[in-house]
Amino acid sequence: MITFYDCATAPSPRRARMILAEKRVEVTRVEVDLRNGEQFSDAFRAINPACTVPVLVTPEGEALCDNASIARWLEEVFPDPPLMGVGALGKARVAEWLWRAEFEGLMAIMEVLRNSSKAMAGRALPGPHAVEQIPELAERGRQRAQRFMDVLDAQLSQAPWLAGDQFSVADIAAFVFVEFAGWVKIAPGTQHDALVSWLETVRARPSASA
Repeated sequence: MITFYDCATAPSPRRARMILAEKRVEVTRVEVDLRNGEQFSDAFRAINPACTVPVLVTPEGEALCDNASIARWLEEVFPDPPLMGVGALGKARVAEWLWRAEFEGLMAIMEVLRNSSKAMAGRALPGPHAVEQIPELAERGRQRAQRFMDVLDAQLSQAPWLAGDQFSVADIAAFVFVEFAGWVKIAPGTQHDALVSWLETVRARPSASA
């Protein structure tokens, strides 16, 4: 049995849910109430001391506590369809664009939300430790996110998917970034034709509703 600790409203576990859906992997899902701080409970800390979701517990009882390890394990155990590239160059391209989607996109929106939202006061970084907000980081995050929309559009004007001809975890991470950006009123503009077309295509995949 595979157990998946999730939060339906959070962007990070959505990435893992999409991979699970693409690979048609059945799991026992456990909802973690982040809004009311369930991730800080003793019971959940025993599963993941970092107090974050997603967490995937393998049939052997091993807890994988981040998207990187979850994606890697799923790719190895359920290789079809491949979502982390095929061949040396294909895998390298997926890794490159996955990193960019995380660093230039998702981290930028995290900077905005966690450093500007009143609900995140004292929680500017995920995890069990109190971290105060830095308002300047919110503005920097906005600028970074807007620039990354341009980067995505330029890349997607050259290929159907971020890493080439195949849908991958890089597309999943970038898709979640674009959707997450909407939370802070950042969205593709009329100049982002390729990005908007790609976004509609991803939204039509069943995994986007997982």
